[in-house]
Amino acid sequence: ELEYAIQEIGDDDFSVLELHNGPTGVFKDFGIAFLAAAMEELLKSGGRAMTLTATSGDTGASIAHSFTARSGITSVILYPEGKVRGLNADHFVQNGGNILPIQIEGNFDDCQRLIREAFEDIPFVLRYGLTSANTLNVGRLLPQAFYYLYAFIKIKKRLRGDLYFSIPSGNFGNLIAALYAWKFGMPVNGFIAAMNSNYSFGSFFRGESFVPRQPIPTISHSMDVGNPSNYERLAAFYAEAPSVMRNMVHPEKIDDNQTLAAMEKAWKKYSLLLDPHGAVAYAAAERMRMSDLEDGHVVILSTGHPAKYADLVKDVTGIVPKMPDALGILSKESQPVAQIPARIDALEAVIAGCC
Repeated sequence: ELEYAIQEIGDDDFSVLELHNGPTGVFKDFGIAFLAAAMEELLKSGGRAMTLTATSGDTGASIAHSFTARSGITSVILYPEGKVRGLNADHFVQNGGNILPIQIEGNFDDCQRLIREAFEDIPFVLRYGLTSANTLNVGRLLPQAFYYLYAFIKIKKRLRGDLYFSIPSGNFGNLIAALYAWKFGMPVNGFIAAMNSNYSFGSFFRGESFVPRQPIPTISHSMDVGNPSNYERLAAFYAEAPSVMRNMVHPEKIDDNQTLAAMEKAWKKYSLLLDPHGAVAYAAAERMRMSDLEDGHVVILSTGHPAKYADLVKDVTGIVPKMPDALGILSKESQPVAQIPARIDALEAVIAGCC
């Protein structure tokens, strides 16, 4: 079910790493599936665990798909205000399953803050065997390092000059995983941190202090994060070797108009359909080609299936992307088990009442 592909696009400067061919059409499918299988194996002796994860969109469906019916595990998924899609109510806890979706009154960062509070409450953690299924959990993060190693192995024979990866960045788990791949020994010259208008770590990459901010809604909504949870990991890389890191990570800010232009250009120039997140990475790679890339190659990460944004893709390119059969349920709206304020007592009340 989990297939990667390096797509050559008729350009010596670029190729595309397609990470959207999993069961829910997002790059996260592999890391989450690996984590779910590993946790189930570790719990075979009779232990129990609960994952607590925030999502602004795609992660919830991926978690639900990978964790459904996993023995000894309950998966609690926190959503910000808005529509919840891609879940099967038959898998919810109150219907005998192990998935518990809860909607939080607030935005994604409110969900993240609530999760931080939960993990700082040691009795709460011990009571439920709490862990996470997003990149807070190193068991989810480390498998993503193999995306980059896979890409390098596939293209190394035709590489000439420098190698870069352009990575759509919101919560920055994929960038951290890329830095781990580099630490593992993968030869690479740098990474483009392709951000949308939120540009949450832009000032940090430029040598200034990181200041959390309220997220700005964009068309690349999975990257609408104002206080990324991977800040401490990224800061540790810079604390270890700040001068090296300044040459390894190249921040780029791409707004919605530039994202739409990139989607259109990718189709007209390469017959390549990109979702808005992949388009942010493509626009950032184009910018590097025009400025700093004299003799090298950029691997652009396509992290979401374009069919999940079919209306937007059609408006920009005139093409309706084909929807894989497995992604059909993802458009179905779901009702969460509860809607609560972003408070730890409200969260525990729902969990205790359901589990």
